[in-house]
Amino acid sequence: MPTDQPYALIFDMDGVLIDNTPEQARAFQLLFRDLGLTTNARRLLRRLNGMPAAEILASVFTNPVPKKQLEEYAAQRELLYRVLYWNKRREVAGLTAFLQAARAAGFRIGLGTGSGDDTIAYILDHLGLRRYFDVVVGKDDVTKGKPHPDTYRTTARKLGIPPERCVVLEDAVLGEQAAYRAGMRCVAVGTSLNAPDFQAPLIYIKDFTGLTPEYLLALLEQHPTVPKPRKKQ
Repeated sequence: MPTDQPYALIFDMDGVLIDNTPEQARAFQLLFRDLGLTTNARRLLRRLNGMPAAEILASVFTNPVPKKQLEEYAAQRELLYRVLYWNKRREVAGLTAFLQAARAAGFRIGLGTGSGDDTIAYILDHLGLRRYFDVVVGKDDVTKGKPHPDTYRTTARKLGIPPERCVVLEDAVLGEQAAYRAGMRCVAVGTSLNAPDFQAPLIYIKDFTGLTPEYLLALLEQHPTVPKPRKKQ
């Protein structure tokens, strides 16, 4: 592999580009109320955030629910979330400046999310962020969602960058595990979790205001080995 080959940054969307986990949890909680479920959405998302919504919903039912019904519930949750988040859409502090600096430093930039195209547009296009991404990969582009590595492997392949030169930016434990399973290193974005919640990120950040491409490159040189993913979630 040529040493002058660029690195790639692969961003998750929810909780990384935007700090929307509270509204996501509230939308789940309202849906659970309507379905007569007592599950605590915040605790649920601490464990399963990053998975497709239908798969998260499947975990809360005692008996199996048909896939079509789960997708309908997921669509209801999505509508609730959009209403709750409509006037709150804003990027995590420092994001645009970091994206601009990373592109100037030669990084390739991709988005790898479990959201569908409509939801991606709801965020990227409203905030004017799409221009910064060379590749956008959503749930319809992969067979299996996180913590399976499909999302990040597909993004890397479309970027034309080998996994060992990709860095994933994630806010969720399952997303971090997906990165390691894809053979990539990870930056933990702590919009909803604390540093000890993650396994072995290069760095833990609250937002992008203190992160520079130069510092990230230095971290990559200091930590060349990809952590092994945990055997159990």
